[in-house]
Amino acid sequence: MKHYGLIGFPLSHSFSKKFFTEKFEAEGITDSRYDLYPIEHIKDLQDLLDEHPDICGLNVTIPHKINVLPFLDWIEHDARKAGAVNCIRVTAESPIEAAFSGEIGIKDHDFRLEGYNTDIYGFEESLKPLIGDGNDDALVLGDGGAAKAVKCVLENLGIAYKVVTRKPTHHADNILFKDLQPHHIMQHKLIINTTPLGTHPNVDECPPIPYDFIGEEHILYDLIYNPEETLFLKQGRERGAITKNGYEMLVLQAEKSWEIWNSKEKHP
Repeated sequence: MKHYGLIGFPLSHSFSKKFFTEKFEAEGITDSRYDLYPIEHIKDLQDLLDEHPDICGLNVTIPHKINVLPFLDWIEHDARKAGAVNCIRVTAESPIEAAFSGEIGIKDHDFRLEGYNTDIYGFEESLKPLIGDGNDDALVLGDGGAAKAVKCVLENLGIAYKVVTRKPTHHADNILFKDLQPHHIMQHKLIINTTPLGTHPNVDECPPIPYDFIGEEHILYDLIYNPEETLFLKQGRERGAITKNGYEMLVLQAEKSWEIWNSKEKHP
C-alpha cells in the first residue's frame, strides 16, 4: 500500500484528504491511501517518515510551507524562487546515491525528499483564463506563505504588483491596508486575496479595502474556497467585477501533486 498525506498543524479539516479519497475511489486506485499527519514541529518529519516507511508523497500546509525547506534534498526552481513548498516527493535512496548527489537534507536517512510548489501551477492555470492578454497591475492582499506562490506567478506572467499588509514589513514598496486610497484600487485591476479573512466560519469578515471604487474592469480572486463566495468576492460581484474563488486552484494543485508523486523523473 502506497501512503500519501498532509502535514501541518492543526489539521482540523482537509480539502486534500477528501479530494484524494474520492479520487482513489472514482478511479479504482486500490493500492493507495491518503491520511492526515498533524505534526506541530517540522523537526518531527524524520520520525514520521521512519514510522511510515510506505509514504511516497506529502502535501504541506500551515505552518510548515517555509520551515520545511532546510529538510529537503532538492527543491524545484519555482518553489525555491517562491521560498515555499507545499508538495514533497519521497523516494528511496541508498547512502551511495546520497554521497554522489552531494545534497544531504536530513542526515543518515535512506530516503530522498524533493520539494515542489504546486500552488504555483494551480494559481497560474486558474488565473490565465481571467486575464487574457491583459497585464493589468495587481494588488496582493496579505504577505504570508500563500502569497509567495501568487507573487511568483505574477512575476512569471510579467504582471506588476503591490503587496498590501496590516503591519509594516521590511519591504519598502508594501502598502498598509490603512493607507489604501481610491487611486490604488483604480490603478490595480487585478486584486488577489491571500489572507484568511472571510474563511468559514468567519464569513462576515473581508479585507479592509475601498470596495466602492471597484468596477466592471476589475478581477477579484480569492484563494479561499469555503465559503464558495466570500464577502470579498460578493462585494466585487455586486459592483460588476469578475470574481473567482480558490477551488479550481486547489483541484489543479492536488492533481499536479499526484503527477509529481508518480513521476519517474530523476533530478540531480
